[in-house]
Formats: sequence, C-alpha cells, structure tokens
Amino acid sequence: MLPTRYWQDLPWPAFRDLPANTVAVLPVASIEQHGPHLPVSVDTTINQGVVARTLKVLPAEVPVLVLPTQCVGNSVEHLRFPGTLTTTPETLLTLVTDIGASVARAGVKRLVLVNSHGGNVSVLDIAARRLRILHDLFVVNAMWARMGKPESQRDPVESTYGIHAGRDETAVLLALRPDLVQMDKARNFVSRWQGASNRAPRIAPTAGAPLAWQAQDLNPAGAVGDASAATAAQGEEILDFAAEKMAALWSEVAAFDVESWLANEPNPDA
Repeated sequence: MLPTRYWQDLPWPAFRDLPANTVAVLPVASIEQHGPHLPVSVDTTINQGVVARTLKVLPAEVPVLVLPTQCVGNSVEHLRFPGTLTTTPETLLTLVTDIGASVARAGVKRLVLVNSHGGNVSVLDIAARRLRILHDLFVVNAMWARMGKPESQRDPVESTYGIHAGRDETAVLLALRPDLVQMDKARNFVSRWQGASNRAPRIAPTAGAPLAWQAQDLNPAGAVGDASAATAAQGEEILDFAAEKMAALWSEVAAFDVESWLANEPNPDA
C-alpha cells in the first residue's frame, strides 16, 4: 500500500521503491467559458471531483499516484469568450509529453490521462502515442464523460446536443460546488445544430464526420443543452457512476501485463 495517493507528497527516495505496477494518473482539464451560469473552472472542478471520488472507492492495494492537475488545456474553440485560458495544441502536446517523460524517468511504466475537456482529446491521443514510442510507456486515455452514465440519466437529445455546460455538467457542478452555479441564469441552451442536422445528417460537432466549430457557432451564449433541468441529485449519481468506472479502469491498468505487451518486436514469422 502506498503511503499517499499524490505524486507530489512523496520524497524522492520513495520513488525508487514503488511497486512495479504503480499507475501514474495525470488529470488534464481546462479553464474556459461554460455559458452565463457556470464558472470558467468547470472542467477543472469536475476532473478533481471525479479523481477524488475515484480514490475513495479504489481498493487500497491498487498502487495509484495522482499527478498535479494540468488546469489549462487546449480551449481554442472558446477564444472569443473572455475568461478562457488556453494553450496552443502544440504547447499542450509538449507539456504532457514532458510530464510523461518525467514519469518514465521515475521508473513508472503505466500512465492514465484523465481528461475532462473535449478540446484536449486529439492532442492527448497524439501525446499518448508519442510517449509509447519515445519512452515505452503504457498509456491509456480516459475521459469521465465517456465512461457512460447511469440508466436513469441517459437522454438521447442531451447526449447528442448538450455537449457543453448543459444538463450533465451543470448537475455535476451543483453536486461539487453549488456556490458557483447561477441557476437563475440557466436555461435550455438549444444547439443551432439541432436544426442544421436535419439538412446535413452525416455531419456533427462531435460524431459522424466531425465539424470544426467554435462555441458561438453552436449557441452564442457559449452553452448547449438544457442546464435548467439539472439537479444536484443527478450530479451525485453521475459522479458516483464515473468514479466506479474510473476505479475499475485504474485497477485494470495496474493488473495489466505491461512488460509482455511492450516486449514485442517486429517479426515476419509471427
């Protein structure tokens, strides 16, 4: 059992004695606009909330070390809204690659990237592959919003169109930081794509043939989805579900035979 769950709380000699199956977890979030009713910290708050709740249900014998949260991500699709902080994709790629290299130098071979912002996905995919190539790391990309949802919280319209500051994110913020949610400004932020999708059914902001979009393209308020339908109880249910799924994933990564997986070499007779 590790003496702490947080990378930064260990003295340097302790890294020489970590279990061989230790999993490093790197939370990658964003600071960006989330409509008129939510703070710009939404993705960071949710990421840290999911990680904290995951640690509560993670078996004590699973060796996980959580790295410091990378709060500023690739949020270029929200640049037109004041308050948004962003890196360039290239900067985020370099940052995650450098952190991963440091993880590898510490002797840790397993890394889970826990992402809470859709704009980071493509960059983290490249970073994960780069870390496999350059440092022989076993890297897994995880995103809380893609871990599924409880049956009671599944809504096809919200899942398709409510992709930013809608019901789910508002509900989770109500569970984690209700003091930061202005429900008097929450409403059903209808995505402009709901009408356009009938004319272009093969194109979508996040599925099918993905469209390159800016937040104001979908709704000038910077949010899409029915935020007015959110409750703290919904948020608690979504958080608990995500934590259970994330804990199972981290356990799988710790148990995986990484050494055999990474040992393969090209072989024409295989």
